[in-house]
Amino acid sequence: MNMDTSVSNVILITVDSLRADAIGPYNNNQQTPVLDEIAATGTTFEHAFATGNWTPFSFPSLLASRPVFADTGEIGVTAVPTLAQTLTDAGIATGGFNAANGFLTEHWGYDAGFNTFDSFVASVGSNIYSRYLATHPTIEAWLQLAGAPFRRIQSAVTGGSHDRPFFDASRLFDVERAAQSFITETDAPFFLWIHYMDTHTPYVPAPRYIREVSNGLVGTHRMLLAHTQTGLGREVGERTLKDLRTLYHAAVRQVDASIGRIRETLKTANHADETALIIAGDHGEEFQEHGHLAHYPKLYDELIQTPLLIHLPDSLSVQQRRRVRNQVGLDDIPPTITSLFSVDSMSSWTGSSLLPTTVDNDSSPTDPVVSIAVRGETVTTQPIPRRIEDGELLVSVRDHTWTYIEHVDTEEIELYNRSADPTQQIDLSVDPTALQQRVIDQFAAVAAEHVVTLREAVTNTNETVRGSNNNGDTVGENSAVEARLSALGYK
Repeated sequence: MNMDTSVSNVILITVDSLRADAIGPYNNNQQTPVLDEIAATGTTFEHAFATGNWTPFSFPSLLASRPVFADTGEIGVTAVPTLAQTLTDAGIATGGFNAANGFLTEHWGYDAGFNTFDSFVASVGSNIYSRYLATHPTIEAWLQLAGAPFRRIQSAVTGGSHDRPFFDASRLFDVERAAQSFITETDAPFFLWIHYMDTHTPYVPAPRYIREVSNGLVGTHRMLLAHTQTGLGREVGERTLKDLRTLYHAAVRQVDASIGRIRETLKTANHADETALIIAGDHGEEFQEHGHLAHYPKLYDELIQTPLLIHLPDSLSVQQRRRVRNQVGLDDIPPTITSLFSVDSMSSWTGSSLLPTTVDNDSSPTDPVVSIAVRGETVTTQPIPRRIEDGELLVSVRDHTWTYIEHVDTEEIELYNRSADPTQQIDLSVDPTALQQRVIDQFAAVAAEHVVTLREAVTNTNETVRGSNNNGDTVGENSAVEARLSALGYK
């Protein structure tokens, strides 16, 4: 790099289930004014990929720059040096706030290294309401519907805003208030991680944002109807699918507005000119591109391609709109953040700093990105696997053009040219051309190397950690975590 890029503060914002084409920097049809403004003077990575289709498969790379299962054969980051621990050891204040995703709690090691940490799972709890919510998550949509008229009347009388949900279904208020307090009360340098859940099912955005993204054509009752149709297991027709997309995009807009309020807090606290922002999804979301909703164990782009935006403070005088075409993995985020603080990365981390690309527009070739999924007897089998042996292993390898998918146990493969087939509907592996065969051979070798690493981890774990556990079971989650995972649809 040609200049000093150290900053005083870094904020990493992750959004659960946020697909790349759901925000304006990747799709001009979307309404995300705050993210559009951030991208206008920052760097947009056009081909950023998650390392898995689910939060527990993706987040080891996001907060520890390690592949899931590579160290213990299990999910979580309990056995690896995390980003937060590395920064805390360097004297940087650290805060982490997760909007009640049960897979990002202390139980899985995600609090490690944070001076201040709250997963807000306890605010969901395991009481009677939480247990009811676990089997009837659309109750929050009902409450939103019932409360919306009263909220609007109150806003009209008091002159207040009605841009927030009547019911904080996604715990957006919790993480936003905690983040704002951390920003105003913490001296630089600091690292802050915020994780939003609004774009995870069920989508329960404020009515204002439903009207905004639908030009006023869709009301809260449609939100309720769409969730009821899917909750009852009824066939999802075109109208219901369209309504679910509308609700999803309204939830994206809700997060966009919250990020805007975080930026205003930075300005109020006089931190805006010394704070870098990194914004990413942890994985995407499917709307029947390959037959399902949400994010079941598949490795197509709707689930693996995520947004990744980096915005450096104006004080560095390097800001300009940039779009990077090379593929990058989310495991590049931890070393990028340590580079921003001029702190050495951990030698065990697999990612590389993206600052050469962000600052110097370095377009050197990068390695393909590997992602995995573990599938049970059927695609929709729950619970989410906690260990690599809990189902069939799928591995994908990607660059900015090609997607290779291998079903490891059956040795079936798929190959897609995303430039010509962006939704990956035409499998080219059946009768490949010479060029396609070279891609298959190259990517198969990358996949095989990754599988060897994962299986070695399983062998080592069986000889050590599980040797002291007679039944080999992962320690059970506490009741609050289990209630939250059930509420999110994970048994």
